[in-house]
Amino acid sequence: MKIANQILLAGLFLIITGNLSAAARVTDIDNYRQYSPYFSSSGQPSKKQLKAVANNGFKRVIYLAFTDNKTAIESEDRLVKELGMDYVHIPVDFDRPTIEDFEDFAAILNRDREVRTLLHCQINLRASTFSFLYRVIYGGIPMGDAKSDLDAIWQPDKVWYRFIVEVLREHGLSHECDGCDWGANEFND
Repeated sequence: MKIANQILLAGLFLIITGNLSAAARVTDIDNYRQYSPYFSSSGQPSKKQLKAVANNGFKRVIYLAFTDNKTAIESEDRLVKELGMDYVHIPVDFDRPTIEDFEDFAAILNRDREVRTLLHCQINLRASTFSFLYRVIYGGIPMGDAKSDLDAIWQPDKVWYRFIVEVLREHGLSHECDGCDWGANEFND
């Protein structure tokens, strides 16, 4: 009986430590940012990291880049579905993002805001920008706070700065705010 208890305890230990290591791997995804218990963004997760995403309670993955990108996971849609999560693909042209791209994304997130979602692209440039816009427009997050999170990933270039201004304007908002230093990168031609 003593050996059986030791085996049981060892098994329980492995389960617990396995879950803890799975949780740690989610935060190891390139440029991973958690904005709320229900919404995170990142760069491209590996297959192993997608398993950790599922193990950590995510129920939806939204991918914003093209599937033919050299760092994209082949058949990511199938893998995500096999892991029990919903998969949505919105291919956003990095050089020509559109308001329609953003509105498609926002409609999906707005359908059920309490579905734990990972939004990703290759590096978290597209995804962090869409996250910034969504959090400001629909989440009520002060623009300065959301801009600080965006700046932690990147300083949008001229194309993405103009996209941000256009989407905010479409929603009756200005990009100007206290503490929002848009920087030289956005204004360079």
